[in-house]
Amino acid sequence: MTVDALYIVRRNELGSDLRDLDRVVLTAAATTDDGVAMEAGTEGTIVGIWRDGEAYEVEFAQPSGALATVEARDLRLVKRAAP
Repeated sequence: MTVDALYIVRRNELGSDLRDLDRVVLTAAATTDDGVAMEAGTEGTIVGIWRDGEAYEVEFAQPSGALATVEARDLRLVKRAAP
């Protein structure tokens, strides 16, 4: 099995509706790993999935490369990543 095929199989096994590289919007304020406050309504991209979809690592464009771990209940899907 190729790495790509394994990734697709693993991605489809997750218990959450959100997936890697989906565009999401914060529905509640969050704090980045560097301590920067991100307001509700800020859009980002999922780059990691924790605890089978209970929380997500989200990357934001501003400040450049900002990362935050956000609980699933505080995110809403904006655009599904291409399969």
